[in-house]
Amino acid sequence: MKIGFDAKRAFKNVTGLGNYSRTLIGTLATYFKENEYYLFATEKTDLFNTAPFSNIKTIVPEHFIDKLFPSAWRSSGIKKDLIKNKIDLYHGLSHEILIGIKQTGIPSVVTIHDLIFERYPNQFNFIDVNIYRKKFKYACTNANHIIAISKQTKTDIIELYKINPDKITVCYQSCNPIFANTIAEKEKQRIKKLYNLPSQFFLYVGSVIERKNLLIICKAINLLKEKNNLPLVVIGKGDEYIKAVKKYIAENNLAGKIIFLSETEAAQTSVNFKTGVDFPAIYQMATAMIYPSIYEGFGIPVLEALWSRLPVITSNLSCLPETGGDAAWYINPYDENEMAEAMNTIATNIFVSDEMKEKGWLHAQNFTSQRCGADVMEVYRKILA
Repeated sequence: MKIGFDAKRAFKNVTGLGNYSRTLIGTLATYFKENEYYLFATEKTDLFNTAPFSNIKTIVPEHFIDKLFPSAWRSSGIKKDLIKNKIDLYHGLSHEILIGIKQTGIPSVVTIHDLIFERYPNQFNFIDVNIYRKKFKYACTNANHIIAISKQTKTDIIELYKINPDKITVCYQSCNPIFANTIAEKEKQRIKKLYNLPSQFFLYVGSVIERKNLLIICKAINLLKEKNNLPLVVIGKGDEYIKAVKKYIAENNLAGKIIFLSETEAAQTSVNFKTGVDFPAIYQMATAMIYPSIYEGFGIPVLEALWSRLPVITSNLSCLPETGGDAAWYINPYDENEMAEAMNTIATNIFVSDEMKEKGWLHAQNFTSQRCGADVMEVYRKILA
């Protein structure tokens, strides 16, 4: 079987969609070696090293017009390359499929990660919302099958786009397998020194945007001033919302308690920070992952933390209880008192912390890369049967 992928995110995106693409493609190439995997990308970068895989081939624009207009090639022009390479099935990994792919006779699958822009349109640019809606609806309507990465996302697709439930399969995603590796103490100390990390800290990983709700953690830390002196390390960048967060920090004398690691020179100059290679060590040095998002498609940092044997405090909304199972501590993401109680308990009660670590590791076994890859391959086989 020859399977083609929209691989733009695999080579260009360092966060969620990129991680999903790289992990899934790598898993399929590892466990289903009998197939050939063609990555169609506007540009090949060092973000995804495909050299270890003999069954992966990367296709970039070759003709002058395609190089001149790579976005047009990605949205439609790839069709001629699919035919040229005799692709059996095409998978749009991030909400999109090729315009007019039905005319090629090549079946297609699309992964829909979330419909956040439909639920919270005020947090997006008006023009972007309309572009996303057009692309997502087109993909859901015209793809042969849809992969939703959570039950929450499947429910949203059915409700908002009126798609037949039989056309949608939930295939939970995995995370980079490196998070399951136990990092040696010597390496952790090297990472600690490199990024000037405190001896103990809470951890937040994600974009600093309103929906992900970093401000509630800052409010909880303000409440804990007299009880708990642990700072928060933030991995992630933001725009307007981060200004509001920093304003709150300044007004409440929390400077030094919130460390924006992504803004430091060490992080900005480190290739291993950019690619996430150093993240497992950072996770394993943390006291707890805090992820109080209001709405997610899946919440991959939660899974990364569970694999890292790191206690997780997360929201009781959206799909996050799917991701965290019985292993996470769920809070009302609008209540800083609940947040503060959870943080203080995990930081001071080793029995609670140790139990959460073990429950988290056990729950993470439901999301192995091999299992996730097998679920996706089953979708491919049903389509081509």
